[in-house]
Amino acid sequence: MVSWRGMTARAKPAQATHRLSIRVDLASGARIGPGKIALLEQIGRTGSISGAGRALRMSYRRAWELVEELNRSLGCPVVTTAAGGSGGGGASLTEAGEALVGGYRAIQAAAEEAARPHVAALARLGAEP
Repeated sequence: MVSWRGMTARAKPAQATHRLSIRVDLASGARIGPGKIALLEQIGRTGSISGAGRALRMSYRRAWELVEELNRSLGCPVVTTAAGGSGGGGASLTEAGEALVGGYRAIQAAAEEAARPHVAALARLGAEP
């Protein structure tokens, strides 16, 4: 943090990068963006909705709500769960969930490639005196 005459500003990170954020709004009402995709990826890694929520600093309830919203708006489950108990529960991505993550990441990669020269041009605007 840098302070000047009572005003506080955050110092710029040493390695700032430009970033493109993609959200897909489907006609079904499904809204798919980086947060939901990160949640699904974490569920795939951890095998748990609560573990995925913890990894993303999100409450279990919020993680569950996002999964349920995707299931409802897509019309098919993206995550399957097993009841808890002495052996513990668990969660995993369904085929639809895997396809959703893969499709989103493909859209993201294509958009980043197409946008790269345009983002660079926008960045140069901010660098001009």
